[in-house]
Amino acid sequence: MDEDGWKRFIRLCLKAKTPEMLNSLFHVFLTPEERVDLSKRILIVQELLNGEKTQREMAKDLQVSIAKITRGSNELKGIDEKLKQFLKRSL
Repeated sequence: MDEDGWKRFIRLCLKAKTPEMLNSLFHVFLTPEERVDLSKRILIVQELLNGEKTQREMAKDLQVSIAKITRGSNELKGIDEKLKQFLKRSL
């Protein structure tokens, strides 16, 4: 991944002052499929943090593969506690 391009994208997103502006930016930079994937990823992380369903139940409910759930689970294992608490509060 081009780290400079990614950092520029993050800085650009931070400059968006409203959810509407951020939404417009995402429509410029992400395809409809990428936006769907991102929305499902948010739901996967939320469900994993809730810890109320099995991975199979999540996959069925969210209509995603078990592999996507497992990838999300593995990513959550590697984050620090501050970020995990932020996600729990924010999602």
